Amino acid sequence: MTTPPPPHPRPGPLHRLSFALIIAQLGLMSLAWSLVAPLLSLLLPRRAGTRFGRSAISFIYRSAWSTAQRLGMMRIDSSALDALRDEAGGLIVAANHPTMLDALVVVARLPRGVCIMKAELSHNIFLGTGARLARYIRNDAGRGMVRDAVASLKEGGQLVFFPEGTRTVRPPINDFKPGMTLIAQLASVPIQTVVIESESPYLTKGWRLLRPPPGPVVIRLRLGQRFAPDADHRALLRRLEEYFAREVAR
Repeated sequence: MTTPPPPHPRPGPLHRLSFALIIAQLGLMSLAWSLVAPLLSLLLPRRAGTRFGRSAISFIYRSAWSTAQRLGMMRIDSSALDALRDEAGGLIVAANHPTMLDALVVVARLPRGVCIMKAELSHNIFLGTGARLARYIRNDAGRGMVRDAVASLKEGGQLVFFPEGTRTVRPPINDFKPGMTLIAQLASVPIQTVVIESESPYLTKGWRLLRPPPGPVVIRLRLGQRFAPDADHRALLRRLEEYFAREVAR
């Protein structure tokens, strides 16, 4: 008979207060940026607005994670991504997806990063206008998503992509969704793999945003193999899925 895992310990008052401060900082900075972004979209040329919008979102998340680490709520090692920051040309940054924090942690380290986001989030009061200024890509139209992703990559963007499509529910990884390797082929850009290792249940599938984690959130990112685009993009997707399954299971 299998013994069930022990329940997560209940966070103490100081832990809950620290968690509330981080959520408040993230929410207030995001809301303030959502109020400023529409004005900048009118004043700045398109490309300048896109660059500034992506850098601003990166700064917001980087500031929040810095506060979280000072308060002892998070331990993040994403320094491996620094090797990609100043790399010229377009690049797909492909990662596994254990928690909802993944995109926020990656973008915090990559000021040129552009995300594919759920269409309904484009109307979110905290995210919508900032995401539109940054030219984040909506996922509601398959062909349109591919077209916009290719255009962004040809302009030198770094496309943050989670080929599982949703947070991992079947370890080591979910089945990969099509699209990423087709985009790489059409844009003629490589795919840089990133393996995300998380030691916390916070914001895994089913964990609510405002439910505090049971302890410090520990996240480590490491660079994996880089894959060249391939005319047989379906075969490349299978190779990537096999590669991630091996690396995440290590």
